[in-house]
Amino acid sequence: MEKEILEHGFNFNRRRFLSRLSLGLGSAALGSLMIPDLFGGNSADDDSLPPGIPHFAPKAKRVIYLFQNGAPSQQELFDYKPKLRAMMGQEIPPSVRGTQRLTGMTANQASFPLVGSFVNFQQYGQSRAWVSDLFPYTAKIVDDLCIVKSMYTEAINHDPALTFLQTGSQQGNRPSMGSWLSYGLGNENKNLPNFTVLLSRGIGNGQGVYSKLWSNGFLDSIHQGVQFSKGEDPVLYLRDPEGMDRHARRDMLDNLAQLNDMAYQEFGDPEITAKVKQYEMAYRMQTAVPEVMDLSKESDDIIKLYGPECLVPGTFAANCLLARKLSENGVRFVQLYHQGWDQHGNLPFEIAKQAKDVDQASAALVTDLKQRGLLDETLVIWGGEFGRTSYTQGKLTADNYGRDHHPRCFTIWMAGGGIKPGIVYGETDELGYNIAQNPVHVHDFQATILHQMGLNHEKLIFKHLGRRYRLTDVSGKVVNDLIA
Repeated sequence: MEKEILEHGFNFNRRRFLSRLSLGLGSAALGSLMIPDLFGGNSADDDSLPPGIPHFAPKAKRVIYLFQNGAPSQQELFDYKPKLRAMMGQEIPPSVRGTQRLTGMTANQASFPLVGSFVNFQQYGQSRAWVSDLFPYTAKIVDDLCIVKSMYTEAINHDPALTFLQTGSQQGNRPSMGSWLSYGLGNENKNLPNFTVLLSRGIGNGQGVYSKLWSNGFLDSIHQGVQFSKGEDPVLYLRDPEGMDRHARRDMLDNLAQLNDMAYQEFGDPEITAKVKQYEMAYRMQTAVPEVMDLSKESDDIIKLYGPECLVPGTFAANCLLARKLSENGVRFVQLYHQGWDQHGNLPFEIAKQAKDVDQASAALVTDLKQRGLLDETLVIWGGEFGRTSYTQGKLTADNYGRDHHPRCFTIWMAGGGIKPGIVYGETDELGYNIAQNPVHVHDFQATILHQMGLNHEKLIFKHLGRRYRLTDVSGKVVNDLIA
């Protein structure tokens, strides 16, 4: 028996040694999560990033991303191209089209006739920005917007393009932008998650959205996005089960924490402490979530501003209002996905409906934040994963057409958060097919968002399986021309 005990005492192999060694480092990392100021600041030459500490003074504290899933057609909304209408039905010149990769939906087309927008445009505000008649509410706030018409991406199909914009990679299993911000900046409100996700759907073809888009990837699971639903329980499994009250829940969590602490002391796995944090967050959210979801205290003026649909759970308008409430309560990153923009056919009818769904509420959100004094510290983003082609997909008729995917150029807008207001940045050619001025790659866009939040995209790094990862992969530059 003594011999067995002695042998057990010397059974201290490399794996066990490293596991024990990691406890001290793990405790330090845990301390930095719980006490953000524990380690002071980062130097510009330091690649490490203690969570909760920005690299420099941020211009924005929070992000609300109104993602238009399916890719809105820029030709019908913001990129006014009169020559495209004048050349209606003519074949796109080979010199313009070049060697553009095509999707399987148009690769076998015999011809590629150009199609101008069915809708008219007008100039608005001091910026004299062109805005479609489909967006009368957005047109009223153009002097608060930075409209970027020269975005481009590398992916030509929805899933990889959407994943690329959200995670910086076309493959899955990478942390999303909201997770990176949660990791880099820590919590502002201990009673709500750092990163929340809201879903809505319009009338058009709804491309799917998947949980990988708000995944924490290889970061601790506490940084994963929390999806809010439109049902009676906005966050699933948050309520106490029948027969359990708050005191019983508290006792259960305390006992569970003790067991998890024993496991952590034995194995040193940081995911154990992340799970404890999730349990505690869920406990606090039981009070915080019902309060933030309650719209009964919103004034009649606010309801009128967003439109009557803001009182219908699960609509885009309701999610915009909820995004404002979450943001003003300290949620770092609020991600809305509005499906229905994939208009390969029947575009005139479907895009008009989609525009009506989102126009008033999008403009209302910017106006609401501005009148509350929150727009300066909140970066609002509106846009999809790529653009649409200048030529029609399928048969072109007098009142009907569609547009295929187009990664070479698309339009987004941003407002607040230290971004220059009232400007139009970048230009496409006269047919809206190629970028003519100031291209902005997806990684440039991501780098700029991180910069506004006080983070150097080249320093926001996490080492995983021997490789150093970041949101912008190995490229990207801050677009200083967009920054106020």
